[in-house]
Amino acid sequence: MSIRAFALDLDGTLVDSIPDLSAAANQVRRHFHLPPLAEDRIRSHVGDGVATLVHRALTDLRDGSVPLEQHAEAMNVFLTWYGDHIDVHTRVYPGVLDALQQMRDNGYAIALVTNKSIALAEKLTTRLELAPWFALQVGGDSLPEKKPSAQPLHHVAHTLGIQTREIAMVGDSINDVLCARNAGSLAISVSYGYEDVSSYAADYIAATLADAVEFVKNRH
Repeated sequence: MSIRAFALDLDGTLVDSIPDLSAAANQVRRHFHLPPLAEDRIRSHVGDGVATLVHRALTDLRDGSVPLEQHAEAMNVFLTWYGDHIDVHTRVYPGVLDALQQMRDNGYAIALVTNKSIALAEKLTTRLELAPWFALQVGGDSLPEKKPSAQPLHHVAHTLGIQTREIAMVGDSINDVLCARNAGSLAISVSYGYEDVSSYAADYIAATLADAVEFVKNRH
């Protein structure tokens, strides 16, 4: 069955948001009198939503967690800071706008599927003038389950009136590949994002978003 829609991840796929996420995470650490973490270190903690990032920022551990009360306080600090500075240094990756135009010109529907909270996702896509490209935006808290669950792609398919196997999920993390696999969708990884995708067994690894479009167009 041919692909009729693209579902696109946000951070690490459409935009480089690490500088602003890093600043917010280090603001949390500063609030709790902890030394700042290097930007590359915070990059390794991104991908599972803000709530998880806050745990990781405070503990500097991938599976780290802090007490509920501390986490709530930290979330407030993070969200206040990040909300006020969400697009200070965050930029759309080169070539993304052209690739989105290619998708539209070729008749593909475009959805945003991110683990970022929907409020932050919509704020960022609006500020960076990406919002008009999307038929819908799905955040990490839009549904009971987020990536790697198949639920976001089932929601996209239902909203667009298509089947999940008609969707190409494009992202830079293992969550994106697993989400596609769980939904029976095409899995495309981009090699320029925040994770080394070489071992994720995607259907295709794209050097640019435009490469992903070409792969789907030429797929039989």
